[in-house]
Amino acid sequence: MALLQQWRDKAYDEKANKGDLKRLWTAYFQQEKEIYAQLLKNPDETVEGTVKELAEKYQVDIMTMTGFLDGINDSLREANPIEEMEEDTKVNLGFDKELLYKNMVAAGADWLYGLEEWNDIFDAEKQKALYKEQKSSTTIVKGEKIYPNDPCPCGSGKKYKKCCGRNK
Repeated sequence: MALLQQWRDKAYDEKANKGDLKRLWTAYFQQEKEIYAQLLKNPDETVEGTVKELAEKYQVDIMTMTGFLDGINDSLREANPIEEMEEDTKVNLGFDKELLYKNMVAAGADWLYGLEEWNDIFDAEKQKALYKEQKSSTTIVKGEKIYPNDPCPCGSGKKYKKCCGRNK
């Protein structure tokens, strides 16, 4: 069974003891934070290696590294083959800085997008702009309601009910 499936079976097990799952995630989030803090110190360096080598480098177990690779994959410049990944699969951690920041905001991971290492990458204004950009990208804005007797928005000069709104 591929590592990713093992990780997901363990981390999202609905039959597992809730206390055990909470401890697993608490430990995971702490280790994840430490890995990101190290990565953000050299944001332009692309860290590469096998899953096992990276787990050893960041002093975490294989399952934690698998979860980390799953989480960062959408922020990488070149995605890793996480679905079929094994311990000896070569992976990279070359991330897009803006995309990573926005994905952390989207995930609601304030312990990650609030890391002080970001301050050396983006100034406070840029962080605020990226935060706003991400939040507004998920906001749904409804268009103005068109009533039957309003002029048709197509510009025909007819009432909406006699033009584009006829078949509605």
